[in-house]
Amino acid sequence: MQTTFSERIAWLVSGVFHPLLIPSYMLVILVLVNPFLFGREDVGLIFLSVLASTLVLPLVAVAVMRGLEMIDSFQLEDRMERIGPYLVVLILYIWMYLNFARRGTVPTAYTAFTLGMVIALSVSFFINVFSKISAHAVGMGGLVAMVLATMLFFDSQGLKFVLGGLGTYRVSTSLLLLLVIIIAGLVGSSRLRLKAHVPLEIYAGYVVGFISQLIALKYHF
Repeated sequence: MQTTFSERIAWLVSGVFHPLLIPSYMLVILVLVNPFLFGREDVGLIFLSVLASTLVLPLVAVAVMRGLEMIDSFQLEDRMERIGPYLVVLILYIWMYLNFARRGTVPTAYTAFTLGMVIALSVSFFINVFSKISAHAVGMGGLVAMVLATMLFFDSQGLKFVLGGLGTYRVSTSLLLLLVIIIAGLVGSSRLRLKAHVPLEIYAGYVVGFISQLIALKYHF
C-alpha cells in the first residue's frame, strides 16, 4: 500500500526522535547549555560511550533477535515482542548509569538524567506486560523534563553556537523548552498518524518519561 505524504513525514519525525536517540540529544543539549559542568573531561569520549550503550548495541541486539526470528519486525508492533528488546536496553542503560555514577567523571546532572531513563524504562517494561505504552512519548516526556531542569538549575549561558567566522549565537533555554514541547507534540501526533498507538498510550508515555526524570533529580539532588 502506497504511503501518503503525511505518513512519510510521520515516519521521518518518529525516526529523528526515536527513543534510542534521546540520551544522545540530552547530552548534546547539556554540553551546549553548560559545558563548564564537564570540566576537563573528554566530552567526545562520553558521547561515544552514550551512543554505543544507548543506540549501537541496542540496534545490534534487535537485529540479532530479528535474524533469529525472535521478533517479526523492527517496528515491534506487538507488545509481547517488545519484552526482549526492553530487557536488553534496560540492562545497557543500567550498566551505563552505574558506570557513570561510580566513575564520577560525568556531571551529576547527566548521571541523574541517565537514572531517569532507567526508571522510565523499568516502568515502561512493567506496563508493557499488561498493555502498550508509547516509548517515543516516554522519551519525549523525559526530554521535556530534562530541558526544564536544565533551564531551572544548570543553565549558564543558554544554547551557544559558534559558527566559524559568522560569530557566536545564543538561544535561550526558554525558547529551547518551547521548541522541545512542540516537538513532543509532533512526535505524539506522528505515532497516532501511523496508528502505532492510541491517545492514552501516548499520554501515559509523556507522564512516565517526565515524572521519571523528576524522581531521578530528587534522588541525586
